[in-house]
Amino acid sequence: MYNIPVVLFVYRRPDILWQVLDCLRADRVSLLHIFSDGPRDASVAAEVAAVRSLIRSVDWCECAVVERSANLGLGVSVKLGVSTILQQYQAAIIFEDDLISVPGTYRYLSSALRHYESDPRVMSVTAWTHPRIIPPDVGVNPYFDGKGECWAWGTWARAWEGMDDPAIAIMQECLESGVDIEHYGTDMPKMADEAERRNLWAVGWFYHHIRRKGLCMRPPWSLVDQICWEESRSTTSTPEMMAWANPPLRPCPPLPDEWPEPLEHPLCAPLWRKAIDG
Repeated sequence: MYNIPVVLFVYRRPDILWQVLDCLRADRVSLLHIFSDGPRDASVAAEVAAVRSLIRSVDWCECAVVERSANLGLGVSVKLGVSTILQQYQAAIIFEDDLISVPGTYRYLSSALRHYESDPRVMSVTAWTHPRIIPPDVGVNPYFDGKGECWAWGTWARAWEGMDDPAIAIMQECLESGVDIEHYGTDMPKMADEAERRNLWAVGWFYHHIRRKGLCMRPPWSLVDQICWEESRSTTSTPEMMAWANPPLRPCPPLPDEWPEPLEHPLCAPLWRKAIDG
């Protein structure tokens, strides 16, 4: 059985990154690829250097590190890095440098990637969900959503193909084929319009699922959280933003005895629209 790599994107937060690495080590990740973005300017060079010292010290698994001299920004870094890895491996699991997950997450996502590997209906798996978007009858089994995810997610080379297209072009293709581009919320067209200017990648991934009529497998409750959620929003938070804070993480659910049929839960889109648009 082949190893599925975890791909980790890092920049300049060593105080947070060590917690992420500790989490991945505890979860027995055996194959790690790390992409380190270059400093934007001299003011962050020391922090980037500290991050690189930390990732070079990883000795608890097979680890490959790419240290970029230029600053690509998260959007370009993720798209380029994932494309590179999926030329080498059949599947991969992607983390960013502020996400921690519960023990068992790596096994859960890896098992799902292996099970649905040859099913074209499934384009991705993720460790994240939220009470605002979880259908009430899910129980302890995973469920399927037509909107992709950007927190602790996994995919295959077959599903990633086409992600070189700009987000606005993917959205336009959806529009021209008669798809409701606000099906999962009115925020998505705006994000697609701003994606190139703001160096965003995730909205293109969301629309890529929609144009392929592909599904994302979500767990029955979230297995991952952002370490600095409240800290990063301490000066700009609103009640609406804080409504997306995760409840305390629960233990990983057991692997299903029978993995569910890939069919989108009918409440997914209405729950997204309610959560996004009120």
